[in-house]
Amino acid sequence: MRMPESFSGILWALTTFAALSGSLIIVDIFRRWLTIPSHSPQTFVGRPWHYAELARLAEEFNSDLAAGLTLDEAKRRLLHDGKNELRKGRRLSALSILLGQFTSLVIWVLIGAAAISIYLGEKTDGFAIVAIVVLNAFIGFIQEFRAEKAAAALARLAAPRARVIRGGHAFECAASDVVAGDVLLLEAGDLVAADARLIEASVLRANEASLTGESQPVDKSIGDLPLATPLADRRNMVFLGTSIASGSARALVVATSMQTELGHIAQLLETASSGATPLQRRLDQTARYLLWACLGIVALVFLLGLLRAVSPFELFLSAISLAVAAIPEGLPAVVTVSLALGVQRMSRRNALVRRLQAVETLGCAQVICTDKTGTLTVGEMTVRQVLAGRTLYRVTGEGYHVQGEFIAEQKTSSADHFQLNALLFAATACNEAEIVDKGIVGDPTEGALLVAAAKDGIHRHRIEITDPRLAVFPFDSERKRMTVVRRQDHTVSAFSKGAPEVILARCAYINNNDDVRPLTDLDRHFITQSAARMAQDALRVLAVAKRSLQDVNGTADEIEREMIFLGLFGLQDPPRAEAKSSVARCRDAGIKTVMITGDHPETAAAIARELGILAEDDKVITGTELVQLSDADLAAIVPTTAVYARVTAEDKLRIVRAWKAGNKVVAMTGDGVNDAPALKEAAIGIAMGKTGTEVTKEAADLIITDDNFSSIVAAVEEGRGIYDNISKTLAYLLAGNAAELTVMLTAAMVGWPLPLLPLQLLWINLVTDGLPALALAVDPIAPDVLNRPPRAAQAQLLDAAFIRLTVLTGFLTALTALAAFAYEFYLGAGEEPARDATFTALVIAELLRAFGARSNSKTLFELGLLSNLGLFLIVAVSFSLQLLIHHVAALRALFSIEPLTWEQCVAWMGLGFIPLTVLELRKIWQRWR
Repeated sequence: MRMPESFSGILWALTTFAALSGSLIIVDIFRRWLTIPSHSPQTFVGRPWHYAELARLAEEFNSDLAAGLTLDEAKRRLLHDGKNELRKGRRLSALSILLGQFTSLVIWVLIGAAAISIYLGEKTDGFAIVAIVVLNAFIGFIQEFRAEKAAAALARLAAPRARVIRGGHAFECAASDVVAGDVLLLEAGDLVAADARLIEASVLRANEASLTGESQPVDKSIGDLPLATPLADRRNMVFLGTSIASGSARALVVATSMQTELGHIAQLLETASSGATPLQRRLDQTARYLLWACLGIVALVFLLGLLRAVSPFELFLSAISLAVAAIPEGLPAVVTVSLALGVQRMSRRNALVRRLQAVETLGCAQVICTDKTGTLTVGEMTVRQVLAGRTLYRVTGEGYHVQGEFIAEQKTSSADHFQLNALLFAATACNEAEIVDKGIVGDPTEGALLVAAAKDGIHRHRIEITDPRLAVFPFDSERKRMTVVRRQDHTVSAFSKGAPEVILARCAYINNNDDVRPLTDLDRHFITQSAARMAQDALRVLAVAKRSLQDVNGTADEIEREMIFLGLFGLQDPPRAEAKSSVARCRDAGIKTVMITGDHPETAAAIARELGILAEDDKVITGTELVQLSDADLAAIVPTTAVYARVTAEDKLRIVRAWKAGNKVVAMTGDGVNDAPALKEAAIGIAMGKTGTEVTKEAADLIITDDNFSSIVAAVEEGRGIYDNISKTLAYLLAGNAAELTVMLTAAMVGWPLPLLPLQLLWINLVTDGLPALALAVDPIAPDVLNRPPRAAQAQLLDAAFIRLTVLTGFLTALTALAAFAYEFYLGAGEEPARDATFTALVIAELLRAFGARSNSKTLFELGLLSNLGLFLIVAVSFSLQLLIHHVAALRALFSIEPLTWEQCVAWMGLGFIPLTVLELRKIWQRWR
């Protein structure tokens, strides 16, 4: 028995909807099935290697501290423990990532709309929707596929080769073959192949910035340390992923692969998850509302039609046309274009975006957790104060630029300048760094001294020619000083620098203008107090002295005595000139700036106070104190804590999670490996482009190319502007769709014939929704966007104010179209002219309304008609297309319309201006209210 055509069509449509809904579940199951399983998770087992006695460690690892492991034992352990490589994180296949792009409810609503459009014969519109869906899926796939590289990049940090002692002989092997119990040989420039406890160390300094955030090379030494020693202060340890800055050492390997501190970070990175972005949550929520609205519309139209005895198939076609009209199919394209153009603008402001959604997410950031070194500060040590004799100088200029001057706090004489010159000369003579075109080669502190001297015209390369060095006694953590002996004409001089208390204890004289006199107790008190004041300002203080020698031979202790005290240097990595204003802009925007650094708390607090981050009531917490807090206690104090110092990777992760527990949208910046888990956990992770490691960049959503905090603020401004544009575009689209629905439903309730045909509805969506919406999506950013508080993460896109404005706008627009229909219909012109009038009046009203949709508070005249030239041109072209279909015979027949007369043009244009005029007057009334 053959099924009736009407019921066959209805059954086909219902089957299509059921298939689409069911496929959503199938895709999600298939995506999960395709996920590539990782190794079974291992719990990180940390051991206090810094605390245990070295002899006991050697016994535990069954290793000889002098001869190391035997070759056979090393091979056995390698087979048992596995390669010294970081485990790759949980990875998703490319197909799984691609299928994951189709799990959004918005996407499936659009796919349903496309299927219905194709079924109704509107293949062009249907395939256009499919193209939009595919484009969004492709962009999302590219972004997520790149983000999956973060864990893999961690593995590439391991040193490619290592030198070990096995069987009593030095032996070079792949770093992946190093095992626990091996004895490492380390020299300057080496990458550390595993976590190891130092056995011997000679003037050893390690660069641990990528692991701990410590901006300066760390002095290393042997000996046990207290159990509670923070990671950054474990001087008797070296760690995988760090490098040796100077000196040499032997070290016992105590942890490899995932058992290392870097392995711990890798595991934290696997557990970190930023979750859905605010934009994704709002769009999914909007899609649900639209879906229920569509179902309600279908049910209502069916009910009204059945009461009027309309055929079921005709009812189905009308209901489906309304459902298609209710869905703003141009929204994904608008969002994509808005975000993509925002990405381009941000790249011009030194911010590279790795995930499109990150642009909008940063716009609603409520907290920015930022690193200190290189982000808020210059990232280069700088001499900021100099004490020569009894004169204190402030030194201008930043970083390694030799432009600057010495400004005395009191009136000076030529004798004072002589003392300053002698101090700068000595600091340059006792130095092993070099100034090059790209910065400093050597120790950053020594480089800062060279730069300060260069500001007074003193250069090391000239000293090397005129005053050749004869001997060097290098700096180490026990001596806390360095001395260089040089020949000067017919004499020999020793120049020393180091900790003030150490240098001062070895001085017996002081420079007194152009003469030398004995050092008195009063002098010592003044120097000690001056050094203390510099230290209170979070400056690193160095003292400089010299001595004339009769004999170059002698030990360091014999040469470094009865010296002449020359002065003090106060050094610091200074704040960026624009950082203070950027922090103030964040404060005006309702964004809290929090400093999280591996530096000392005094240094961090001083910089934070200078930048306006640390207020009187704010707290400064160290990593040691943080460990003692539960997650609940931490969540309670994060709102009043502005500075975290000496923190580890796990500490940073806990801080971000504590903010998230309070429903805050958190942005996290960083450059080192220890920052990567927190960056991935934050709503938006921001990596530094210059100093950032590959791991950090892969884990981040945004990369700041100039490592400047002000660029982050610029990105926030762009993000807020993009959200404004998406919001105003959605309001414009939904108001137009609401007008169309109101027109159709009113006609159905009154008993009129259909005021708009399905093809006319699709044309309205194309001409009045698509192109004007794209122009609104790229509207210029409002200048006051950073003077507003940030949006709450849980705030709805369709809030009460949004819905009221959309309903009002849709009602006014629908009223215009219904007035045109009633005028033609009841004057006896007939059904076709009435439908034609409705069609034209609705197009005109929606196009004119686009100009007023640019702002909810500023009028069209305040914004300027041509301030968005793209919108003006698009509206003009759309008007031309509307006239074209009225006056080309083939198009008239397609749309079932007639040519427009001049009288009709004027009448429908006058009606079309009504919604725009009322909405503009509403803005003025709200301002006066």
